[in-house]
Amino acid sequence: MKTLTMTKPILYGSYVVLVVVMAIATLLENCDEALGRSIYASPLFAAAWAVLAAASVVVLWRACRSRRSLTFYLLHAALLVILVGALVTRLGSHGGRLHLRIGETAYCYMEAEDGGRWHESSLPYALRLDTFNVVYHEGTAAPVDYVSHLTVIDGGKEQKAVVSMNRILSYKSMRFYQTSYDEDGRGSVFTLYADPAGIAVSYAGYALLIFSLIWMLFDPRGAYRRLLRHPLLGKGLSVAIVAAAAMFAPQRVQAQTALPEKTARDFCRLQVVYNDRVCPLQTFAIDFTKKICGSRSYNGLTAEQVLSGCIFWGDEWAAEPFIRISSSLLRSRLSWPENVAAKAFFGNLSGAIRDDGYALTPYLLEYYHGVNDKFHRDIAKTDEQVMLFMELRRGTLLRMFPHGEGGRTVWYAPTDRLPSSMSEGERLFVQNFFNLLYQEAKARNYAAMGRLIDKMHRYQLRNAGRSMPLPVVTKAETVYNSAPWVTILFICNLALGFLALGLTLARILRRNSREPSRFDDMARKFFLSAAAVAFLALTLVIALRWTIGGTVPLNNGYETMLAMAWFIQLFAFVFYRRFHIVLAFGLLLSGFFLLVSHISLMDPQITHRMPVLNSPLLSLHVSVIMMAYALLSLTFLCGTTALIVRLLQRDTHRMHGQLLALQLLSRLLLYPAVAALGTGIFVGAIWANVSWGQYWSWDPKETWALITFMVYAVALHPTLIRRLNAPLAYHIFMVFAFLALLMTYFGVNYLLGGMHSYA
Repeated sequence: MKTLTMTKPILYGSYVVLVVVMAIATLLENCDEALGRSIYASPLFAAAWAVLAAASVVVLWRACRSRRSLTFYLLHAALLVILVGALVTRLGSHGGRLHLRIGETAYCYMEAEDGGRWHESSLPYALRLDTFNVVYHEGTAAPVDYVSHLTVIDGGKEQKAVVSMNRILSYKSMRFYQTSYDEDGRGSVFTLYADPAGIAVSYAGYALLIFSLIWMLFDPRGAYRRLLRHPLLGKGLSVAIVAAAAMFAPQRVQAQTALPEKTARDFCRLQVVYNDRVCPLQTFAIDFTKKICGSRSYNGLTAEQVLSGCIFWGDEWAAEPFIRISSSLLRSRLSWPENVAAKAFFGNLSGAIRDDGYALTPYLLEYYHGVNDKFHRDIAKTDEQVMLFMELRRGTLLRMFPHGEGGRTVWYAPTDRLPSSMSEGERLFVQNFFNLLYQEAKARNYAAMGRLIDKMHRYQLRNAGRSMPLPVVTKAETVYNSAPWVTILFICNLALGFLALGLTLARILRRNSREPSRFDDMARKFFLSAAAVAFLALTLVIALRWTIGGTVPLNNGYETMLAMAWFIQLFAFVFYRRFHIVLAFGLLLSGFFLLVSHISLMDPQITHRMPVLNSPLLSLHVSVIMMAYALLSLTFLCGTTALIVRLLQRDTHRMHGQLLALQLLSRLLLYPAVAALGTGIFVGAIWANVSWGQYWSWDPKETWALITFMVYAVALHPTLIRRLNAPLAYHIFMVFAFLALLMTYFGVNYLLGGMHSYA
């Protein structure tokens, strides 16, 4: 017992020290990468992990006398195996870089040393690069994969091999990863790693840990199953609801020259290459209008009308004050109104040219020379708006004319240099199409415009080949573009969530404990119905993005926010039967995450995945992580609700029962959350090993995910930290633990960067 008493402070101390050191290292790495990396590579950091492992072994050994479940020992044994695997990798692995030109044979590579130095090492065989090629999405310049065709020469025998993104070459304990390529496309760069023992041990630990985390939820003798047998689960908590407000469309005002709505809509159903993918011109129109005007419409005109108006009546629109300057700082510094015409940046509306040329030039020069304050960032954003309009007028953005050449389809703008393989008739059509449309638009001959648009549609179908989206994809994108679905959902969900939570708290704080009233029952049914409609609508949005993009929509911050909101609502329905209050939590949190998806740093545009992300492990890794984040967000709401009850509830007996019920709900969410988080982290490690050659590189996102896992894992040890058995202490801990999750998702993505900066 004395040994255990002495060991626990060592265990707790090393645990806290490691969490703090890792957090500090990520911050230092953002300022000085070498300094941050030196912490992870230092013997003291490795020693801290060794101390934690040794103390854990002692505590586990002493715990053998108590009747613990098998899951308890498997979980901690798995973590120890992973640490052993990391030690084996640290001591026995080696790697480096290899650069090959087409036709060149290599017998050695550059091996990395400590301190950033390199030296030449021999390969046990020879490698020759036969060919290298970049595979593109059909009809675009977006790469799908980078593929190197190699020949392995070993003892006079030759063996063909292929290395590409997420496809490694493993030969005699050495693994080769496609890392980069030469700008001329005639050379390839590979990363090499040799770590057979470390990978085997680490993978065994990952497999054991993932099995243990999942089994933790089903173990008949485990803590989670005991929670499910808690007597409070038969009672649950009640919740109420009120109706949401209606949405109103803005009044239509026709203030400038534009096509009729139907003609503009037909025109924007044509396909264009935008964001390196083929999509309806309508998608570009919506993004164009949002960037220029700050919304999907302008003075009652649709996005399609705004875009077509800028194309066919460019001079009139150049004098129209439709460029919205969102920055109040910029407006005050330059004495500008909120809406400015494009001509104002170059002169006045009468046509006089400014003496200083382009109005933003002096500030842009300062910005490009390193002045990066808010004013200059706003200048750069405004310049982007102006240049977007100018490029549209020049026609460079309208890559609408497909042409097959060299076995692939290339889409051209009317101002591009057309290939010699294009026939004279096709060339004339490309060069004159917009001129013909312009003439008919000026003459208000919209029937003739419709015939030209139909002819263009047939031209695209005939020439686009496989680059043309399927009709179901085009239809899905049209439906997706038809309304600001996510905006509507976050307004409705937030309104419903706040009102429901307010009514729920009011009911919890009632002094009398009577049964729910008729109003409560009616409100709850309406609330449940509204939540179901919101969930189905969000499911539709995700399904549409999945259909349009062709992959699971988990490619960027915007899409992961949608996934988080979806999982939160799903779990709200799962736990609603036992805890009615969780439905209010679900709507409130999902509305919050949908609102967050609208912040300026998140891009809602649908794009092709980066080649490194084209792995089935991505969908599993990100979806499981988002599931964990959703559950942990619900535990945060349980904690904040408990603190509100603690402050407002005057009946001490009832308050204790309510805090206990919220703690039970929180723990029911916590166990699957930690299981999902751990599974997601280590599935991500396997993916990293396949994609980058290292299953753990101390990237800021990896590090903070581990910190979050370690912080929340503390709450799963109430027998070691007995104070967490008290409901109030537990809820306070869960509220502060949520800060680690916020740092992991938002802080790392937008402050620290790293390999996960695409998120």
